[in-house]
Amino acid sequence: MSCLNQSAFDILKAEIQRRCASSPAGNVQQEIALRRLEKLRSRQGAPLTLDQLRDTLSDLFPDFDEKVLKRAAKANCPPVATGWHRVKWVAIAIAGITGGIWVLNLPYPMIRYPVAQTMPLVLLPSFINMDHNYRQAIASTEQADQLVNRATSAADFDLGHTKVKQAQSHLGALPVWFLGYYPSVYCGWFRCSWRFTLDEFQQARKDVARMEAKLFQERNALTTIAKAEEVIATAKQQYQQQSDTAAKQAALAQWQQAMDELKTVSQQTLAGRTAQTKLLAFERDFQQVAGFTADNVRSGSVIQAAKLAAETAQKFSSKPVQTTAEWQEAVKLWQAAIAQLEMIKLDDPDYLSAQKLLQRYQENLSRTRVRLQQEQESVQFYEQAQRLTQQLLASVPANAKVMSGEQVGQLQAIVNTLKKVSQGTTVYADAQVMLKSAQRRLH
Repeated sequence: MSCLNQSAFDILKAEIQRRCASSPAGNVQQEIALRRLEKLRSRQGAPLTLDQLRDTLSDLFPDFDEKVLKRAAKANCPPVATGWHRVKWVAIAIAGITGGIWVLNLPYPMIRYPVAQTMPLVLLPSFINMDHNYRQAIASTEQADQLVNRATSAADFDLGHTKVKQAQSHLGALPVWFLGYYPSVYCGWFRCSWRFTLDEFQQARKDVARMEAKLFQERNALTTIAKAEEVIATAKQQYQQQSDTAAKQAALAQWQQAMDELKTVSQQTLAGRTAQTKLLAFERDFQQVAGFTADNVRSGSVIQAAKLAAETAQKFSSKPVQTTAEWQEAVKLWQAAIAQLEMIKLDDPDYLSAQKLLQRYQENLSRTRVRLQQEQESVQFYEQAQRLTQQLLASVPANAKVMSGEQVGQLQAIVNTLKKVSQGTTVYADAQVMLKSAQRRLH
């Protein structure tokens, strides 16, 4: 059978010729496309489908008419009419037989008993299914018992839950009324393994239900433990990160509440026994941390006092221009804040936060001392310039029009002294006025 029959070839050829007739440049595309179709027509194999025909022409004609492609694909894969009715009737017969066997294998006594006595082989699917479910139920129940009742970790419970569900599924597939029935023909051929009685079946169901209840308890216990561990970890982290005493106390309260939750987990469960071991570690850490509570209160008060002193010092330091007295008071306040922080020892829980503040306050103290020194020196230079100015004025006669060389030197000394006055000091503005006046006199 060729990949492309004559009918499909003619349909595609007509459409290609129609598309290329109006375009002189389309002759090349037409030639390439027809050459491809000729090769496909001469090639033996399965008929090309719609997608394959589309892929064959898509590079040459991206917008090829979809309707034409569908007609060509339909013509290339004509329905096989030979023997259709025979196939149809065979299919109907198979369906009818299958349906009949399905009905005869329904798990109802009024159907099973007569069939088992007259045509036991018809029940072969049921026997196979019963044998399979019996084997799987026994295996799953034993595995679930091992995993659930002798669990050593949470992973055993996860796998045990899967095995319990499998055991329930296979036990539910066994027909209870049929448990005492022993299909002699089938078992004579295949050696049946089931010997379930109704009591054994009910006991197996009870065991599986008991394991399911135990899994439920274990899962609840594991959930409680996981939540408590998360709360404890969060509380511990908050306690370490917070600097406020009230926030630390709140974190300790959450920590204690989570440990109380762990104590409520039943020790009859594996999770509960595991929780007791973890609880000992949590309580040890809590006692170690809570032992610092009194020290925390003391160090917290010290830090607050240092912060109050620093805030007052900041008010003095924040003004752009201040007197010597104000800078001296700011220095005293920064020194007081630093002295408070230096009282916190290395073993204090707030030592790290105190050290951070201490470093910042020492930097502020250094800047304040620099500004104080600038203010003091600027005032001294300004006062010195004033004295030199008075001396110069006293040495210059009232009717003198030109200064002597000595007087010019004195005026230059005044200018040099005024230039030493730092910007941002209380005398800087007055010094600039004097400086400009002295410079004009020089020139």
